[in-house]
Amino acid sequence: MTDNTENLILEHLKRFQAGQDRIETKLDELVMRVGQLEGAILGVKREIVSAEESAVAVGLRVDTLAKRLDRVEKRLELS
Repeated sequence: MTDNTENLILEHLKRFQAGQDRIETKLDELVMRVGQLEGAILGVKREIVSAEESAVAVGLRVDTLAKRLDRVEKRLELS
């Protein structure tokens, strides 16, 4: 009876270990995927910042052109 009990316990421990191995494998996979998502999000953030910088540059250029146009209008007495 002791041998049967020991075998039964050993069998359960092997199943637990197999389950634990599957969990660890899945966790490793999920950690890798989260890292990839973080990298992708960082790339998107960089693109957003770049687009915002471009918009600011265009806005500054428009402001400069508006000031120049105002000076031309004043010189030509159009306003």
